[in-house]
Amino acid sequence: MKIDERGRAKYRPLKDYNPEQVKQLLLQKIKEEQSNFNYEAEDELTNIDYRDDKINVISLFSGCGGLDLGAELAGLEAVVGDIALEAFKDKKTYNNIREQSIFHTIYANDLFKEANETYRSNFPKVYQQELDIRRIKTFPKADLVLGGFPCPGFSEAGPRLIDDDRNFLYIHFIRCLLQSKPFVFIAENVKGMMTLGKGEVLNQIIQDFASAGYKVKPYLVNARDYGVPQLRERVFIIGVRDNINFDYVLPETSHGYERDFPYITLKDAIGDLEKDPGDWFEGGFSPIYLSRNRKKRWDEQSFTIQASGRQAPLHPSGDGMVKIDKDKWELPGDPSQHRRLSVKEIARIQTFPDWFEFSDGGNKLVQKNNRLDKQYKQIGNAVPVLLAKAMVFPIATWAKENINLIKDYNLVSTK
Repeated sequence: MKIDERGRAKYRPLKDYNPEQVKQLLLQKIKEEQSNFNYEAEDELTNIDYRDDKINVISLFSGCGGLDLGAELAGLEAVVGDIALEAFKDKKTYNNIREQSIFHTIYANDLFKEANETYRSNFPKVYQQELDIRRIKTFPKADLVLGGFPCPGFSEAGPRLIDDDRNFLYIHFIRCLLQSKPFVFIAENVKGMMTLGKGEVLNQIIQDFASAGYKVKPYLVNARDYGVPQLRERVFIIGVRDNINFDYVLPETSHGYERDFPYITLKDAIGDLEKDPGDWFEGGFSPIYLSRNRKKRWDEQSFTIQASGRQAPLHPSGDGMVKIDKDKWELPGDPSQHRRLSVKEIARIQTFPDWFEFSDGGNKLVQKNNRLDKQYKQIGNAVPVLLAKAMVFPIATWAKENINLIKDYNLVSTK
């Protein structure tokens, strides 16, 4: 909901709002949004593999599955303890026990073809739809919904809220909640969401999610505080159904200068790959690329991994970049000292296990850089696996002890 004024930066949530009024507005906007799209042939969703002894999970905007894999690992650790992380290093060992996770993914959706191929090759069979979420009429019932909804609209000047005619894909995340009725949801997004419109965009989003019947809180975290060798700040919006007596508590940071474990460095993460790094994106560096430092030292954490091979950070070997002017840096010495991080290296930095395979589309007639870029995009868009595990673990431990309560609330129907 917004005030009536429409001047620049005047979209903002009402301070004293009626939740039912917001919900009705939300439903109206969902209906309008749906009227703009023709649904695909209605799918009966007859092959959904519900489990009465598991927390059934829906993954929206699933990508290659970083958030999903971290959630699965959290659910496994809640059941078997520390051996989960050790088993995670080896595909065969992990696959032998991964089914014990309290979380069971039943449905995933994304438009990115190669990411969906990656998902299928790394996860047990999941009902997958490669559709624009706006064309999906019905979502299955579930206990947990998770996903990182796209954020292009949040990157442009001026906030765009629910009753702005311009589209917001997060309303379809909310539409899924209204249909699936999970006891909890997790939505991940960029840090910039918190400051757009002086915080008004995030307030609006929280208001909209709350109107679907959830207690909602945002949490800003840095991936390096949870064992990820990367400076990556992200917002997690977590909502618990109003009728569920569970208070999500942000897990304490596990790594840092004053913690039991030091930050994981690039040397820790990829030092052993120097002689066998795999393929990397090749080519020159544009003035935009050279407008800031792109190289971290071995004893530091990586810059944020982006969804682009061309924009990948530099490998820490060789001399560091030198600032020669405002917004202008140079690469000293021989050009051979400087290369972008490889696909294998950025996967490590995003804490994917080495056995996780990323599809490049498989067409060898396509230029190598273009094929690699599909992999960079998948990995850069993903939630770091160990960050996801940390954020989901409090939900996993509570769900394990309260699964009968969750089911008794009739939040999932397998009939």
